[in-house]
Amino acid sequence: MGRHRSDPLGIARLALVGLAVVLLLAVVVIGARALLSTLGSEEPAAGASSTPSAQPSAEPSAEPSAPRVPTVRVVCQSDRCPVFVRVPGGDVLIDRDLARGEQASYFQPELDVVLDDASTVQVFENGTARSPGPPGERQAFSVKRSPSQ
Repeated sequence: MGRHRSDPLGIARLALVGLAVVLLLAVVVIGARALLSTLGSEEPAAGASSTPSAQPSAEPSAEPSAPRVPTVRVVCQSDRCPVFVRVPGGDVLIDRDLARGEQASYFQPELDVVLDDASTVQVFENGTARSPGPPGERQAFSVKRSPSQ
């Protein structure tokens, strides 16, 4: 029988395995941070209500104590209400399904709204209720903030 001889690559193999583990952990951490930042962008800030809403515009109001009327407010009246709202040619404000009773309000001067089933939501344009569409009908429309607001 021959002598037992240790493999000269033993330390190199351990170093490669250690490097692979470190790289795997780095990928997991980067993926988790990206996921949390994506999910966190749709959720309200701490201390706010559970209703998603857009940031108010920078224009000062005549009476600071007067409540502001949103340009568009969407209230879900079904179990699932697919809603898409964006600033024309710009940012998408919401593109997801709302749950029953959930609301979304936006104060931008002009908005494009798309409802997959117009009968499942109640829409308020500048505080005025918009008539609901027939069941299953897709509606796309634009809303401009009224000059008096």
